[in-house]
Amino acid sequence: MDNIKIATAQFENRSGDKSYNLSVIKRLTGNAAAQGAQVIAFHECSITGYSYARKLSREQMIDIAEPIPDGPSVRKLVEYAKEYDIVILAGLFEKDAEGNLFKAQVCVDKNGLVAKHRKLHPFINPNLTPGDSYTVFDLFGWKCAILICYDNNIIENVRATTLLGAQIIFMPHVTMCTPSPRPGAGFVDADLWKDKEGNKEILRQEFDGLKGRSWLMKWLPARAYDNAIYAVFSNPIGMDDDQLKNGCSMIIDPFGEILTECRSLDDSFVIAELTPDKLINAGGSRYIKARRPELYRDIIGQPNQSVQKVAWM
Repeated sequence: MDNIKIATAQFENRSGDKSYNLSVIKRLTGNAAAQGAQVIAFHECSITGYSYARKLSREQMIDIAEPIPDGPSVRKLVEYAKEYDIVILAGLFEKDAEGNLFKAQVCVDKNGLVAKHRKLHPFINPNLTPGDSYTVFDLFGWKCAILICYDNNIIENVRATTLLGAQIIFMPHVTMCTPSPRPGAGFVDADLWKDKEGNKEILRQEFDGLKGRSWLMKWLPARAYDNAIYAVFSNPIGMDDDQLKNGCSMIIDPFGEILTECRSLDDSFVIAELTPDKLINAGGSRYIKARRPELYRDIIGQPNQSVQKVAWM
């Protein structure tokens, strides 16, 4: 298995403006390909915008959603993949022939759709239907997978995907800088973004603190380390509807170490070269082999005693 070069991007999307968002995706994709990336990953709902969907009716959601793979946005992504000879992962709202709505992340190459993952734990809009399966696929000889945002907070999803063979898990998000019961959580003042250059030191402090990156570092590296996988995390920068997001798109290796990370306040990407040796040498590979499923098969498979809804602030 050869090394693979993957880019992860951050950009400030516009709510409902697919044309603009696709133009940014095209520009960053072309630049990443010129720097040798074989794959580029974008954040959750990078094509459509995300947080504004909490305000949309079912009819409005149907209007913004598209069929996959025959919708115009996926066709555009395939055009970009063909033009730049690169694999692209990006997100949008999906509708099927029966009118069901999903939160989807697609992977395309120059030949068309490679994979589609429907978010297992959607909550931004009550009209969304949860996905019901894991998504594992091949890229350049590597076994890859997609888990969208909250899917990764449910640790069983990451382990199950790994047990299905995943070596790289793409983790598109729109996260951080929102209220939560956890200590230090909260919004970052959106007024700071109006002069992001003048406020860059304050913004970086806010983005890196417990409202943002410090919280992410409490759990994201553990997902990579415990499962001996590469985690490709993508997140928007700037305003997503009325909420300020902190970017920090990064790639984490199977040792839980950050290989590369977006640290600017601008639309940008970073590239890392992933090597197969770490999949075997990292501790997580030994932990998986040491599993004793007979001890906890029946426990993990039991239904929850109570179901707690995810609250959206």
